[in-house]
Amino acid sequence: MTDIVVKAAYGSVVEDEGMLFVGFAEGEDEEENYALFRQQVGGGPVWFEVGDETFGAEDALQSVVIGPKGLEIVIAPGRRAAFGFAGTVAVRIGPGCEDAEPALAALREMLGPIWTDAR
Repeated sequence: MTDIVVKAAYGSVVEDEGMLFVGFAEGEDEEENYALFRQQVGGGPVWFEVGDETFGAEDALQSVVIGPKGLEIVIAPGRRAAFGFAGTVAVRIGPGCEDAEPALAALREMLGPIWTDAR
């Protein structure tokens, strides 16, 4: 069972001030749920947050699997407190998710060895 679910309507890839941001959001409103991955353009640790910056941490990802329904993210046990003790996050990516493919391609590059494609 998944602890947190984001039903993505939009994907995005933004490079700003030397940082790469890859995100998935339920909508355009700031109040809507989202999942965000952030890393320096040259590489380094990945910051991951869900819904609010207070629910995020660096090096929090144990694994990320892309499957038929979207992303299945497992939070590293030592980082779960930062996510309200959630162990898993699902990002549901349906066929209507705008800009999903560019976001997934950028995320695959960002995550490297913890990324698994199970589609």
